[in-house]
Amino acid sequence: MFQNNGLSLEQAPPISVVLRFFLAGSVWGTGAGIWLALKGPESIDPSDFSALIMTHMLTLGVMLSFMFGSLFQMLPVLAGISFRHPEEMAVRAQYPVIAGTFLLISAFATSSGALYILAGLLLSAGILPVAASMLKRLYSLRDHSPSSRGIGFSVYNLLLLFSIGIWLAAIMGGWTRHGDLLVLRQLHLDLGLFGWISLLIISVSFQVIEMFYVTPPYPKVYARWLPLTVTGLLSLELAAALNFPAAIPWIESFVGGGLLIHSLQTLRKLSQRRRPLTDATVWFWRVGMATLAMSVFLLWSKHVFGLPPLMEELLYSMYTAFALSIVFAMTYKIVPFLVWFHLNAQGYFKAPLMHEVIHPRTAMRHLSIHMSTLLAAVAACFMPTLWHLTGILLFLSFFWISVVVYRAWHLYIHIRNTEERFDFGGVSTAKSF
Repeated sequence: MFQNNGLSLEQAPPISVVLRFFLAGSVWGTGAGIWLALKGPESIDPSDFSALIMTHMLTLGVMLSFMFGSLFQMLPVLAGISFRHPEEMAVRAQYPVIAGTFLLISAFATSSGALYILAGLLLSAGILPVAASMLKRLYSLRDHSPSSRGIGFSVYNLLLLFSIGIWLAAIMGGWTRHGDLLVLRQLHLDLGLFGWISLLIISVSFQVIEMFYVTPPYPKVYARWLPLTVTGLLSLELAAALNFPAAIPWIESFVGGGLLIHSLQTLRKLSQRRRPLTDATVWFWRVGMATLAMSVFLLWSKHVFGLPPLMEELLYSMYTAFALSIVFAMTYKIVPFLVWFHLNAQGYFKAPLMHEVIHPRTAMRHLSIHMSTLLAAVAACFMPTLWHLTGILLFLSFFWISVVVYRAWHLYIHIRNTEERFDFGGVSTAKSF
């Protein structure tokens, strides 16, 4: 990406497509922090509707927003895929998802069958066209890289995840009694955490770890087969959920083994960097991979020995730390690149360098906030009153990244509106709002 890799301004989506998703995800994250600060231990208790709200603010609100934004940007880079009208596509996805998430949260709080139906319709309108379009374009590729192949599997798992989510909404809204609610919830959770979030991060890392940090590549056979293996195991879990639920813990354990291998592989790659300089994003990746490994060990302990509730809270805290660490790492790489790339490609004399868009000290300060949030969450698993403090720190973390994204976007617009650019001798330059 940073070498431009043949990426043209016409091929790349407008910068607003990516940053609008990143900004929305940041705002949802501040909301999750406020919710956790207000509700405290209730928002972590699986038996309380507050936990459902907290979970979906982080997954539908934060992770889906950041991941859709990243896919719009990275599919042209990693797979050579571009979209005809990306801005229209992004708007048609984002607004229904925002509205649908609000309605789903309201449905959790009120148990209203009508709200579950409305939420399902809006989320379907927002998610399905984008996911189907991305999957169709990925399927049509003749030559796949490990990243493009893995992204295809992750988007496929998103569609499975969404289908199970609609089924659960129908059960919870009283529209059907078919299906075991607890088993389907576990399947929904595993598809979301392992098949969508983890697999997308893994697939992107196959290329960006080597590209961003100048490391040796992942083994080709490993990178080729891991996404397929994880997806195959989750498809087996779907069959088990419908016919033999007792097999689910075994399947989860095997999937966890794949995630553990990847976390250790990535930590090793980061230790083999050819550039000795370390920025905040390296540490975000290290924290993410370390917490992923810890969450797998806790998952195995749960299935072998059983875990008390506080240790299950620790398991999900570790996994959340993994996902958010990688989100922040990618944001600090993607956003400054986009501002530089779009302004430079349009010929502006004063296109800022990437470190001028987001100063490295800004990212390091955010890393300190993120680590404080993680430590507070770990402590809160043993002292539940600290969940309120964790919520405050989570709010601060996402408020920080929202300001970073907004300032970068504002800088881009300011330079476009006030600075001069090269005369291309009559050659048209595409606009990039």
